Amino acid sequence: MSGSFKIKGGKRLHGEITPQGAKNEALQILCAVLLTDEEVRVKNIPDIHDVNRLIEILGDFGVKITKNAHGDYTFKSDAVNFDYIKSNDFKKDGSRLRGSIMLLGPMLARYGEAYMPTPGGDKIGRRRLDTHFQGFVELGAEFHYDETEYLYSLKAKELHGKFILLEEASVTGTANIVMAAVLAKGKTSIYNAACEPYLQQLCKMLNRMGANISGIGSNLLIIEGVDQLHGTEHTMLPDMVEIGSWIGLAAMTKSEITIKNVNWNELGVIPNTFRKLGIQLEQRGDDIYIPAQDHYKIQKFIDGSILTVSDAPWPGFTPDLLSIILVVATQAKGTVLVHQKMFESRLFFVDKLIDMGAQIILCDPHRATVVGLNHESPLRGTTMISPDIRAGNALLIAALSAEGNSIIHNIEQIDRGYENIDGRLKALGADIERI
Repeated sequence: MSGSFKIKGGKRLHGEITPQGAKNEALQILCAVLLTDEEVRVKNIPDIHDVNRLIEILGDFGVKITKNAHGDYTFKSDAVNFDYIKSNDFKKDGSRLRGSIMLLGPMLARYGEAYMPTPGGDKIGRRRLDTHFQGFVELGAEFHYDETEYLYSLKAKELHGKFILLEEASVTGTANIVMAAVLAKGKTSIYNAACEPYLQQLCKMLNRMGANISGIGSNLLIIEGVDQLHGTEHTMLPDMVEIGSWIGLAAMTKSEITIKNVNWNELGVIPNTFRKLGIQLEQRGDDIYIPAQDHYKIQKFIDGSILTVSDAPWPGFTPDLLSIILVVATQAKGTVLVHQKMFESRLFFVDKLIDMGAQIILCDPHRATVVGLNHESPLRGTTMISPDIRAGNALLIAALSAEGNSIIHNIEQIDRGYENIDGRLKALGADIERI
């Protein structure tokens, strides 16, 4: 899929856009189909590289997959091929996808063993896997790492419930331990659990399958182990990161855009964070309407000090949208400090924005001060390379608002997270083509 986008910026966009299913939810939900030998139907699956690759891995694993319609699949894991997990093919396939780590919990719970190559994915600072493995060991699994093969392995004759205090509220870590604990003997309590909507979705789905999970949405999950799980149907939430991206796009390009079916109640602080940058948006039923705005002014704190936007575990602001906030702030009126607390090296794309004429001071790997230009001097088109999924999308928004032509290389990084992004932008009137 590799290639480049050629973008002619500075055009106002107009129209409606429907967000895709949530990527981060899809990766969890698809792994959970391994927990039962009955059919699990999943709807609103985003058609993106990372998710499709995981579906391929499940197919190679021997899961029966039926495509019912676009983004609607049925999975049945009644006869899996365990030899595949130990094969070189899996080492290759699994290592290219970070989300494959969440296969460990279901495999361990149902089959008593699990294997995983060292995962790939984004290069956005150290993303530790310790939380996952500590949780499995607490439940009674034996953990081994083969340094020559770069292979993690877990074995357990039986998993037993336990009180587990997580070192960090890792979303994928919590999901993995929950999926292992639902079939363990006795009661598991997970404290400092992640409570993102995606994880709530997973827990609700597991409960429909016959699991017994309480405390959903809080940081203390109580799981009473059961003997087996059944089939179910599940529909994914819309992707909140994408919804935030469209809000940012509307503001940067002075466009009137309606974002459809956003599941407003699950957006947390996202709408208000954009409002703090001066962006007008209103709730219309379950849609977000953003009127065309020539200017937007960054609010200050009540005491008059400079606004800081920082990320935090849910219900705080998602780190995936900080890069969008940063881009949007370049054309606001006022100053804002963007503080990326949860990952390092995610702000390194700002040098591309500085090349485009943005006024940004990169203070250190975690903080950048943005002095807004109030749309008085638009960004200039340039040639750039997308470093990761979220920064790639932020650069895309910058290019669409900039004067002149821009080229973005390495766009497979954008395709990994956003379905048919160029087609959907064209429908709004953007001048973008794949080259």
